[in-house]
Amino acid sequence: MSDSSIPCPQCNSPYAYPMDSLMACPECGHEWNPNEPDTSEEDVVKDANGNVLQDGDSVVVIKNLPVKGAPKPVKAGTKVKNIRLTEGDHNISCKIDGFGAMGLKSEFVRKA
Repeated sequence: MSDSSIPCPQCNSPYAYPMDSLMACPECGHEWNPNEPDTSEEDVVKDANGNVLQDGDSVVVIKNLPVKGAPKPVKAGTKVKNIRLTEGDHNISCKIDGFGAMGLKSEFVRKA
């Protein structure tokens, strides 16, 4: 089978094998459909629950987040509207009432 020569897109293992309509990697456990276009995992930003985030979405902070130079943290439950996705460790750029412009990590928010 020519499908078995497809390397794993996650770990580049040459030992991927066909499993029904999917391909499976015995080294990292990743499964994928070789007929679907490759969507790079680095370009996708997900919230704490695994939902995909996009520019303009509204999110809710899920835990108190301390802010350098501010006397109080951003409280859990704070709703943030109209986010912008950016590159880097803090992959959400937004404005929060009472704090101004700041960057957030997507792992500390959930989609509203």
